[in-house]
Amino acid sequence: MKFKDKHRFVKSNMKRNKTRVWMTILASTMGCAFLIMLASVGFAIHKTAIDDVMSYRLMNEIEIQKENGPLVEKDVKNLEKVKNVKAVSGKKYVPASEMSLGEYTVYAEVNSANIPSERKAGLQLEKGRMPKSKNEVIIGHHFAQELRKEMPENFTEGMSEEEAQKKIKELAYDRDLLNQTLTYHMKVDQPESKIDAEIKTVQVKVVGIKEKPKKEWMIDSSVLITDDLRDEIMPLLSEMDPELKNSDDSYSTVKVYTSSAEEVKEVSEKIKDEGYLTYSVVSELKELNIYFTLFKAGLIFIGGIAVLIASIGIFNTMTMAVTERSQDIGIMKAIGATPKTIKRIFLLESGYIGLWGVGLGTILAYLISYGVNFALPIIVEQVMNEKPPEDFILSYIPWSLTAIAVTICMSVTLLSGWRPAAKATTVDVLKALRRDV
Repeated sequence: MKFKDKHRFVKSNMKRNKTRVWMTILASTMGCAFLIMLASVGFAIHKTAIDDVMSYRLMNEIEIQKENGPLVEKDVKNLEKVKNVKAVSGKKYVPASEMSLGEYTVYAEVNSANIPSERKAGLQLEKGRMPKSKNEVIIGHHFAQELRKEMPENFTEGMSEEEAQKKIKELAYDRDLLNQTLTYHMKVDQPESKIDAEIKTVQVKVVGIKEKPKKEWMIDSSVLITDDLRDEIMPLLSEMDPELKNSDDSYSTVKVYTSSAEEVKEVSEKIKDEGYLTYSVVSELKELNIYFTLFKAGLIFIGGIAVLIASIGIFNTMTMAVTERSQDIGIMKAIGATPKTIKRIFLLESGYIGLWGVGLGTILAYLISYGVNFALPIIVEQVMNEKPPEDFILSYIPWSLTAIAVTICMSVTLLSGWRPAAKATTVDVLKALRRDV
């Protein structure tokens, strides 16, 4: 018997019991959709966690620390010699934070860095260029909004928090800071260690503004100066705070960059062999992936129970089909159909039921997933009067989840139809023709 003959035979039989077949397909659809939707929650949480980690850290970045003290110039030179290291970014803290522009003042985190190394490390600017001379600086994206006029006494008294923030913003600098010259005040951060001395100033020019942080809640009002400028101003600061004369020339942060994320693991191992401590997104993601793989496997297992329950309906439908068509089976055997052919016919029928169930279940799951992700932010905002976290999704269905769900559902469907199909091959021809079965 050719495939198209089997297909025609199965199709006519399914039409004969249309209601029962469609109810079985409906059960399979619900089971498949439940499996995909349940697991999609785990995939969504995993994706949100990965995106969150990757949004503020680079995949090819390795943070370096030393167990027995701070990192110094010699350590940076050693790290630059490690094979496949693209760049080493080292920043030194500068203990003076006050800068001003006319009547506007800001207290910013100031660090110095080797500019060519920062360029190789991939420092991205929204405007301007990298510093080329000693007194040129790069500022953070939010530097201007932190640069404010002095706040009058009791300026926000009697205002709500929201009103106070709005009023404070009116004091902020509202023009472009690119190519503006700032006055850098040589005042140390610790007031208790100050001595009476004239406060000197250094003029610095803003030549670059860093990109806006990817996270909406992150505020970057930092300032990056050249190492040459730091070497010039540290003696001035030492006049204000004699303890700074004894400070070492250590780095506050050191990061190593590779050309690609694939090289991070190998480079991290080599750096560890040199006696340093390392941390990278890749190592964090490895632990996250193990945890979430177990979590998703658990959800798929629970969803699989729903598919098993649906398979009972398929087993029942196919068993009844075999019983009702015993005479047909007897006739087929009498005209030469082999048990193998009969088994394939009934497996084909259960397979069709499974395909319809999987297809409709997958489409239903995608529709529910889209609806949930669309409606959830609106519901949360209406009920809690707050917006949910940016980029948060409750359901995410990657192609791999669809493939897993289809494999599980079709396997369970064929196993459910296997026993009735095997039973069909045992029908006695004579009893069937006498309608005695």
